[in-house]
Amino acid sequence: MKNAVKLTIVALTLTFVAGCASTSDIENLQSQIDGLKTSVAQASSDAASAQSAANDAASRAAAAESAANRAAQYAQDTNSKLDNMFKKSMMK
Repeated sequence: MKNAVKLTIVALTLTFVAGCASTSDIENLQSQIDGLKTSVAQASSDAASAQSAANDAASRAAAAESAANRAAQYAQDTNSKLDNMFKKSMMK
């Protein structure tokens, strides 16, 4: 029983010593965190820029669709007028 307690204490001590981080490890992790913060800020900026570009493209697409619909309506009106003119000329 005493041997088991001694082995447990030794194992816990080794685990504690091996688990401690050195100052250089902490500084290394801090520099990695700082680098990740910069990357996240850049990604966020890029995402905002992409969203703005997508909104602009959607607005232009809606304007183009509206113009195309007007052009189609004008073409249909013109065809109706030409058909009426043709029918009138055939009756003479």
